[in-house]
Amino acid sequence: MPARQTDLTPAIDMLRAKGTGPAREQRPVYVDLIPPCNNACPAGEDIQGWLNLAQAGRYREAWETILADNPFPAVHGRVCYHPCETQCSRGELDSAVSIHAVERFLGDLAMAEGWAPPAVAPSSGKRVLVVGGGPGGLSAAYHLARLGHAVEIRDAGPLPGGMLHYGIPAYRLPRVELMAEIGRLEAMGITITRNHKVTDVLAEQAAGQFDAVFIAIGAQIGKRVDIPARDAGRVFEAINVLHDVETGTAPMLGRRVIIYGGGDTAIDAARTARRLGASDALIVYRRDRAHLRAQPADADAALDEGIKFKWLSTIKDIGEGAITVEEMQLDADGKPQPTGRTETLSADSVVLALGQDSDSGFLKDIPGLAFGASGVVDIDADMMTGRPGLFAGGDVTPGSRTVTTAVGHGKKAARKIDAWLRKVSPRAVARHDVVSFDQLNLPIYAAAPLAVQTQLTVAARLVDGFAEITAGLSAGEAQHEAKRCLSCGNCFECDQCYAACPETAIIKLGPGKFYEFDLDACTGCGVCFEQCPCAAIAMIPEPAAESRA
Repeated sequence: MPARQTDLTPAIDMLRAKGTGPAREQRPVYVDLIPPCNNACPAGEDIQGWLNLAQAGRYREAWETILADNPFPAVHGRVCYHPCETQCSRGELDSAVSIHAVERFLGDLAMAEGWAPPAVAPSSGKRVLVVGGGPGGLSAAYHLARLGHAVEIRDAGPLPGGMLHYGIPAYRLPRVELMAEIGRLEAMGITITRNHKVTDVLAEQAAGQFDAVFIAIGAQIGKRVDIPARDAGRVFEAINVLHDVETGTAPMLGRRVIIYGGGDTAIDAARTARRLGASDALIVYRRDRAHLRAQPADADAALDEGIKFKWLSTIKDIGEGAITVEEMQLDADGKPQPTGRTETLSADSVVLALGQDSDSGFLKDIPGLAFGASGVVDIDADMMTGRPGLFAGGDVTPGSRTVTTAVGHGKKAARKIDAWLRKVSPRAVARHDVVSFDQLNLPIYAAAPLAVQTQLTVAARLVDGFAEITAGLSAGEAQHEAKRCLSCGNCFECDQCYAACPETAIIKLGPGKFYEFDLDACTGCGVCFEQCPCAAIAMIPEPAAESRA
């Protein structure tokens, strides 16, 4: 008996009209993933968010987005070592987005235009004392003020900024921009008491009727080192040299200066020595270039300025007009080991740059506090010390010692202090997955040249002394650079999914409102997922398909 012929055209037409939702094995969903730049930022900035606004020319909104996490975009655009750029997915295509340069542009533009930060919350009636006016203390004060608390910073220095002011040379961070961004905090109502060294925290808390205290004294004491020195008057601490240059009392280092250390402070001290008149500045370092702790770009700048390095060497003795160094060799673990071979080098002065400790001795008598190596204060997950209401952050606590880390600590501490003052649990923030470069689908991207910041010539740097070396971007350059962002992990309404869907199952909701899926029409084919350049769509199993499995 012949098989019955059935006309399937009406059924096929119905499926095309209504989709095959009941038969789907999977369905698309829009997702928000963490871009690698945001994930790498110690200050917790929404980098992708403000780059998106900047590329659209919405500069003030971009600046305000930064201010939600970091009050100092002009500062950070100059001094942050931008780990965000190291993780930027664009680097896999041509070169990372110059995030720091766009941030600096926005910070400088805000100062030029006189923009004020958004209004603070209504007064909470609570008072907080911040001990230390460095980046961590300033950041905490700023965020506390935004949350409605009255804040006073008490700082030992004549000018606020801490290491920003007295540890980073002006050729990297001009003081006009630094003080302008700090001045914005004072305009918000934050009190900064200068030349006030706190020696008894509990007494000052009681006298000022402060409800909480945040300790942010940094680390500004040079580490001690056991080196025989027969002419101690010619041995200086790098951190003190940088401080004295800022206060106009720079020491006479002489023509031949040796700097001992391999971190960022050693590089800054060597470059400062050149600007103070040293014709020969030599950095002595125990390891090789591959293990240098300083940023590679700063080491390159030092070499450009005529500074020399003596690798795999350690100072054994400091005499009058000379030092004795011993040659080192790296073992299998990369640690330097002595060889017994020595050499004598001429030196008018020696600058020690072996790291810093915190001057936390005045905290030792406070009940409940515990201390770790180098004078750091132990804190819990809420950044509170062993004494209720006494918090700490930045370089005086364990962890990475950078400006951006300190600013991130200040923000986190402010939120923890706010929760403690209000007697509520700190708000838990859901953390999404980080998107990787391999998850992106980038056929629509072509190479785009990096907007390069111009720099003073080496000759001009040494002639002008402490004039800023690196220039900022123009508005056009900043907008171009922001447009190079790939928007990793988050939809930017490129319409790729909308154009690719064979079932017209994607509905555009309007600019800034993104899209939604019409699941009555969606067949679960996954074309939208395959075409999304930024991994903002995921395919998930249908509940019915999961139960069948």
